[in-house]
Amino acid sequence: MTLSCFELGERMLAVEEARAAVLALVAGALPAEAVPLALAHGRVLAEDAVSPIDVPQRTNAAMDGIAVAWPELSASDMSATQEGVAPARFRRIAEILAGQAPNAELSPGQCAGITTGAPLPPGADTVIMREQLAEEEGADGVRWAIVDSPERVRHGQNVRLAGEDIARGALALPAGTRLGAAELGLLASLGRAEVAVSRRPRVALFSTGDEVTAPGQALPEAGIFDANRYSLMALAAEHGAEVIDLGILPDSREAIAAGLARAANEADLVITSGGVSVGDADHTRSALAARGELGFWKIAIRPGRPLACGRLGPRGVPFLGLPGNPVAVMVTFLQFAAPLLAKLQGRAAGGPPRLTAMAEQALKSRVGRVDLLRGVYRCDGDGRLRVGVTGAQGSGILSSMVQANCLIEIDAERAAVAAGEAVTIQPLFRYP
Repeated sequence: MTLSCFELGERMLAVEEARAAVLALVAGALPAEAVPLALAHGRVLAEDAVSPIDVPQRTNAAMDGIAVAWPELSASDMSATQEGVAPARFRRIAEILAGQAPNAELSPGQCAGITTGAPLPPGADTVIMREQLAEEEGADGVRWAIVDSPERVRHGQNVRLAGEDIARGALALPAGTRLGAAELGLLASLGRAEVAVSRRPRVALFSTGDEVTAPGQALPEAGIFDANRYSLMALAAEHGAEVIDLGILPDSREAIAAGLARAANEADLVITSGGVSVGDADHTRSALAARGELGFWKIAIRPGRPLACGRLGPRGVPFLGLPGNPVAVMVTFLQFAAPLLAKLQGRAAGGPPRLTAMAEQALKSRVGRVDLLRGVYRCDGDGRLRVGVTGAQGSGILSSMVQANCLIEIDAERAAVAAGEAVTIQPLFRYP
């Protein structure tokens, strides 16, 4: 099977060109499965959700008070209405609570007490809230509701119409929607107990390098702790994946080839970090060539220029070999792996979300490549977004990603950004 990326050769690729080639590795979304609504948080709808009912089901009260038939005044009637008009009196003939069906039809001059969410009785079209009412009980036991300021009442006020949220037969959520708190509440309001979602992509991850040491083990004099795998596992989970952690592999072509073979049997996507540049100990590319098909790019991006891409095993499982520096591995995941995971789940895969902000300082770049700087954006007193860098921008300075709430994207046509100029930012996911 030929990959489109093979036709691109060894030339330097533009970021959008490389992203398109990565997305071409998969045909579309993974198969659907039904899950209980309570377990669907973070999953992606595999089919349109169409409402089987009106939401709300019945026209109902948005306030506690009384339900009445109120005249719909014309503009001239409203302009003629003045303070001090006589109070309006309504005979109170019924009480309607939420969850109860009305058992009386109102005639002119009558009202029903009503609570929030209770259905309006026949003959009513307006709800007057309790705070606008006075009550009176006659000697004959008849109860009256008195509206002291009828000029303040408007026909149809405080009423939620049947189907005003979602009408029966209307599209509630389209396929490809990721289900958060609001979406789950909406599906529950339709009576859905389970939902069809795309299967979570299984992502196999491992790090490479003799110098890479697992956290908790003694750190050799020339060693580094394996930060990349933990960043990648978290990023993959945040983007909807089920993670298969294959640990750390040594700088050995045979060990890496065996790891790739195992990953190809278990995963829908394989991601490694390290071992994809041109160093003597960078064996990932040659191991990939032995176990599948290889396309290697030099991408016009900083950080993250070297990136290996291909397919593994008889199923043609997509493979991404990300750089080894910790910032570069996170940046390239967001630019290339995240859109691929979105496509596997049936979501739009057009690249990272973007906003525009004003640069608070001069920013350096180079024509011909996209620079992605770690930044902090904020809203100033005039409601405008402003952004500045976190400090030192080396691709090994992981603390810059901790401090950042965005990536500042300087496109390949710009040699620099002056203070006060507009620049594109990619907001980053952050827990509060």
